[in-house]
Amino acid sequence: MMQTLWRNARLATLAGAEPWGWIERGALLTEGDTIVFAGNDAALPAGLQAGREVDLGGALVTPGLVDCHTHLVYGGDRAREFERRLQGASYEDIARAGGGIRSTVAATRAADDATLFAAARERARTLMREGVTTLEIKSGYGLSLEHEARCLRIARRLGTELPLTVKTTALSAHALPPEFDGRADDYIAAVVDWLPRLHAEGLVDAVDAFCETIAFSPAQTRRVFEAARSLGLPVKLHAEQLSDQGGAALAASFGALSCDHLEWLSDDGVRAMAAAGTVAVLLPGAFYFLRETKLPPVAALRAAGVPIALASDHNPGSSPGLSLLLMLNMGCTLFRLTPEEALRGVTVHAARALGLRDRGTLAAGQRADFVAWDLQHPAELAYWFGRNPCRRRIVAGAQADA
Repeated sequence: MMQTLWRNARLATLAGAEPWGWIERGALLTEGDTIVFAGNDAALPAGLQAGREVDLGGALVTPGLVDCHTHLVYGGDRAREFERRLQGASYEDIARAGGGIRSTVAATRAADDATLFAAARERARTLMREGVTTLEIKSGYGLSLEHEARCLRIARRLGTELPLTVKTTALSAHALPPEFDGRADDYIAAVVDWLPRLHAEGLVDAVDAFCETIAFSPAQTRRVFEAARSLGLPVKLHAEQLSDQGGAALAASFGALSCDHLEWLSDDGVRAMAAAGTVAVLLPGAFYFLRETKLPPVAALRAAGVPIALASDHNPGSSPGLSLLLMLNMGCTLFRLTPEEALRGVTVHAARALGLRDRGTLAAGQRADFVAWDLQHPAELAYWFGRNPCRRRIVAGAQADA
């Protein structure tokens, strides 16, 4: 298999003891889709004869970015709800009045596959143009077996037709569809029945739920997680976004890959996540767009050693942003992460939140997903906003355009 030598780079490997895993005069050697060397150019094997050599022109190089929480497949938009919130309506008010997720469910069900795919493809390409090489896509806007399966198939198709890794998550326990009004337990029973069918079709990598006063109770969430565990599927949770439901501790008891949002996370929840090795995924786009004021307990998460990831949470209702780089800036300005924490949050820790250990750092044995940036230092990735410094995106060892 041909080897490619990538030279004249400044590497933020995010591996090793140095801050940023920094290597000033760095080189990468890839073979197929795998990194076989990442280090100082002077340490390359003597007499190396790579089949191809690429001069990166002194670019900053980081691991490919990982967006570990998105809802990319949906119909319509919710711009009018944005106006209502500006006039004083809360997210909960809109949801309880039949808007919110339900309005997107109606638009998604009404759209044909071609329309949904084209819209989701353009959203994915927008993220890719800023260096995203792996992303997660959740269902949750179909809320019936037919439409949940349809959305997951579209997500899978994105991963086959684009130079991008797509992990799929079944979020059928996202909201109560209108045909189940007043019958939340019956709906959860239906979700539990759908999961084996979705899994058998190869559509599900993980299972998620929305545990909240406007969504599903801890007991209902437990039923979904038990069904996932019976299928050998890992779980994730929208937890403690609007109130403390004890969802994070529940998810941690199932060895959850991640708990996401976490503004109202308690000390008990922090301890449970730390013990389980569960990643905290912070979503500053939703925090900003909903004008929240309750900050997630970043200091407590740090002190407990809980890995902290960042994600776009792209969705039409609470985070309609399509810039993971902006999330780095927001993670620093709103949540007071350091720039290095923010970058680790969209690389190594975001990969871990998807159960992926083969990416997120530049090191031998890792997948050859990396990005060359027109920047001097990795801290600039969190500093600039409204600018895209992505020079080139390499996926599985090959240059890949969005």
